[in-house]
Amino acid sequence: MPIIKVLLADDHALVIEGIKAVLEKKAPDIQVIGEAANGNQVLELAKKTPVDVYVLDISMPMLNGLETAARLLRKDKKRKIIILSMYDDRATIEKALRVGVRGYLIKESVTEDIARAVYAVHRGNSYLSPSISDSLINNMLDESRKTPKMSSPGGLTSREMEIIQLIAEGWGNKQIAYKLKISKNTVHVHRHNIAVKLDIHKQTELVRYAIKAGIIKL
Repeated sequence: MPIIKVLLADDHALVIEGIKAVLEKKAPDIQVIGEAANGNQVLELAKKTPVDVYVLDISMPMLNGLETAARLLRKDKKRKIIILSMYDDRATIEKALRVGVRGYLIKESVTEDIARAVYAVHRGNSYLSPSISDSLINNMLDESRKTPKMSSPGGLTSREMEIIQLIAEGWGNKQIAYKLKISKNTVHVHRHNIAVKLDIHKQTELVRYAIKAGIIKL
């Protein structure tokens, strides 16, 4: 079983130790190969150590998580990064996605979500803490009282909007097919149609679209 190499960055040692303990217990194929307390240390380690997934606290001294992520991605756009945060507001989440991170975890649920997030991001998917969806939906419901609601953004069908929501939550094609009781090939067809209709071909951009368009799973 291939080892997924992870670098953890948080200025609280207890957070790092807690995450390591969870991974050692639940995901022995995920190995923490580096630890950092600030963004500068992350950048130095990145020069010396091959890393599959970076897990960065959003609020670190010297260089915060988002700026660290931006610098890592400027060096290599293929780097896979998860942000840890106490903030679940829409503006912060959208800012993180615009930087190019693939995962966003709320700290209070990190022990439950960290392994799933690392696996998803390592596969090239995105992962958002499930609680984020609730927060975004509540914001969207508030907005819907003030502005007309889009019934079909981008000319999408209800099934396509449902699939976009699942993709944004980090589900892969096989999982989507199983959940919706359709074939994997049908999922591929839907994803192709979504890409053509929206002219969106990257998953991170699709997640941003889902947030901005207010798509929720019905």
